[in-house]
Amino acid sequence: MYSPEQENISTTASTKVPVKYGELIVLGYNGSLPNGDRGRRKSRFALCKRPKSNGVKPSTVHIACSPQAAKAISNKDQHSISYTLSRAQTVVVEYTQDSNTDMFQIGRSTESPIDFVVTDTVAGSQSNADTQSVQSTISRFACRIMCQRTPPYTARIYAAGFDSSKNIFLGEKAAKWKTCDAQMDGLTTNGVLVMHPRTGFTQDSKPGVWREISVCGNVFTLRETRSAQQRGKMVETESQELVDGSLVDLCGATLLWRTAEGLSRTPTLKHLEALRQEINAARPQCPVGFNTLAFPSMRRKDTPDEKQPWVYLQCGHVHGYHDWGNHREEREGREGRQRECPMCRAKGPYVPLWLGCEAGFYVDAAPPTHAFNPCGHVCSEKTAAFWSQIPLPHGTHTFHAACPFCAQQLTGEQGFARLIFQGPLD
Repeated sequence: MYSPEQENISTTASTKVPVKYGELIVLGYNGSLPNGDRGRRKSRFALCKRPKSNGVKPSTVHIACSPQAAKAISNKDQHSISYTLSRAQTVVVEYTQDSNTDMFQIGRSTESPIDFVVTDTVAGSQSNADTQSVQSTISRFACRIMCQRTPPYTARIYAAGFDSSKNIFLGEKAAKWKTCDAQMDGLTTNGVLVMHPRTGFTQDSKPGVWREISVCGNVFTLRETRSAQQRGKMVETESQELVDGSLVDLCGATLLWRTAEGLSRTPTLKHLEALRQEINAARPQCPVGFNTLAFPSMRRKDTPDEKQPWVYLQCGHVHGYHDWGNHREEREGREGRQRECPMCRAKGPYVPLWLGCEAGFYVDAAPPTHAFNPCGHVCSEKTAAFWSQIPLPHGTHTFHAACPFCAQQLTGEQGFARLIFQGPLD
């Protein structure tokens, strides 16, 4: 289910099993990127213990130096963060090696310091070509995660990542300030937002509150808009520690953090496949054509076939594809238009059903009985209920619930529908 690069793996002598801190899964993809996962660009990324630690921690602070002097300090073969206060003054914080942590960096850049390359998620896109025309709002070096190399393997998130020169530069326009203990801190242009669910990532989970994380890992309330100069209020009672089910938004893509322990309780692909076969074995029928319906294999996720189940999302009645009730003015497109259900006369979208194949998005292992509205992705009732109440950042200042498997904004009263299958007549 995961295949971390070999250089990211450290194994324990007794078991030879990689020590996994957790995984980041990009919302909006149903098990893989549209054109397949390649190298550091994929829909999920495993963070594993490195053979040798590469974490860093702040050390020397150089204050009141000119930009030229700051550049000289930054050019050393060591990590640093530069805070430009004015044309005449820059504060440089040097970082030193931390043998107790491993660092993982996430961003849009394909340069070598980035471990996990993330590009903008376009709702409902079927190929990478769909995303090419969009001007990215994700930072090239968006954030970094530091994982403790010893149990309980705590993961902490920080805004901004170090570039190829091992530097982070916060220019004159970036929000930055001096803290009460005379240290520096700041925010990135579009910010890194984090939301920790209440009661963890379980069937009883409830959404938490979105916060912004600073360059030094402090927690703040949200700015008025994504890139406003004025920072929010510091929230000292909350932490930048990621928990199972934490959501990380990079302004263009949202990532779900799953701990190794949380993933061990998650349904496997094998389990989801068994549930698919169980539904098909019950031989559900189309109430109009009386033909047997079957969910296609999980490898086929984009083109409907002749046995594909379709649903009227207003009522949840499952059919095969047919033209009944397809009034002339609605015949221009096959799916998504308002159609009248032959069973109950309810009018609403009529779409093909697709199984949700990304097991990391499931909060339980129950059968797939509900479909998101309007996309038709199918999952368990508790999973549908959980995601329908999560407000995900959209653009620079709005939030809305979306399907985790395709990122489409949810519609309708609940955002999902209970499926009503008709069994075989014999």
